[in-house]
Amino acid sequence: MSAPTDIRLGHMPEHHPEAELLVDYAAGALGEAESLVVATHLALCPDCRHEVERFEAVGGAMLQEIEPAALSAASRDAVMARLDDVIAAPEVAAARRTPPEALAGLKLPQPLRSYLGEAGPNWRRVIAGLAEHQLLAGPHRAVLLRIDPSVAMPTHTHRGREHTLVLAGGFTDAAGHYLRGDFRSTDPSITHQPVADPGEPCICLAITTAPLRLTGRLARLLNPFLR
Repeated sequence: MSAPTDIRLGHMPEHHPEAELLVDYAAGALGEAESLVVATHLALCPDCRHEVERFEAVGGAMLQEIEPAALSAASRDAVMARLDDVIAAPEVAAARRTPPEALAGLKLPQPLRSYLGEAGPNWRRVIAGLAEHQLLAGPHRAVLLRIDPSVAMPTHTHRGREHTLVLAGGFTDAAGHYLRGDFRSTDPSITHQPVADPGEPCICLAITTAPLRLTGRLARLLNPFLR
């Protein structure tokens, strides 16, 4: 499950996913959205790639020590009945793997390029200074975010988990400064206000497991309308 490398690095990531997230990725226990953001980080971070390889090696060694269990006739029949579904799945995924021809100068790692069409991101304005391109819908949502230079996002917290990976530019919040390849995780215990760096837009991959909750005095009135 190791991700391909991205050798076009101008910044060695300093902020990384927590070890538990890397272990779950190595074990194949993450959903599609979380797997996408971790795989994209791995393409930019040799340190985390090494950690995932180490976790995979440990998991493989443990599997070799487990005594094989006999497969019941009912289980075998259930697997055979689903073979058509398993074979059809790669055909659906292949439609997303068309290499984009126009990314407007944005250098995206391969795990993420696989989710874009030939035209690249189709930005939709959310609020002044913020646009998004949706990659995955549903409870665990994946979007590309483009924040204009020096723009401050509304102060907010989260009803669930959020994982943010910087792809271009950078941003700052109370916890630190994040540049290309850096990974930021938040949860309902964290309230923050990301501010994009000056000079160029900040492009991020963001995964959310629940809608944001705005905390500013006037912004609270908008919370019922947030997805």
